[in-house]
Amino acid sequence: MFELKVKTRFAGAHQLTMVGQKCENLHGHNWNVEVCVQGENLNSAGVLADFGDIKKAVRQVVKGELDHKFLNELEMFEGVQPTSERIAVYIANRVQTLLNENALEKIRVSRVMAWESEDACATYLP
Repeated sequence: MFELKVKTRFAGAHQLTMVGQKCENLHGHNWNVEVCVQGENLNSAGVLADFGDIKKAVRQVVKGELDHKFLNELEMFEGVQPTSERIAVYIANRVQTLLNENALEKIRVSRVMAWESEDACATYLP
């Protein structure tokens, strides 16, 4: 089994309803995101996948859909709070969809880490 990882970042604001917690106030983070993909076989060039293809899918989701947004107002978080955990799930599902659409269905998203600060992250393992 092989695993590749790409990293990116985005800035976004959210407001979480958690009785008595400071997260109830509107606030923002500079999220760091790590996306890992796995697969069993290398292609004829000796790689699992081109890093550029993985980065493109991740960038489309993170930069195109989440960056510099008030996350509570986005359709994908309608009716649920945009927690770090849910952000990681959303990124994993969307990146997998994009990889499948681009003939990279032999690799799967294996892990997404959404770091909301230098010392706190949520990890999702699909």
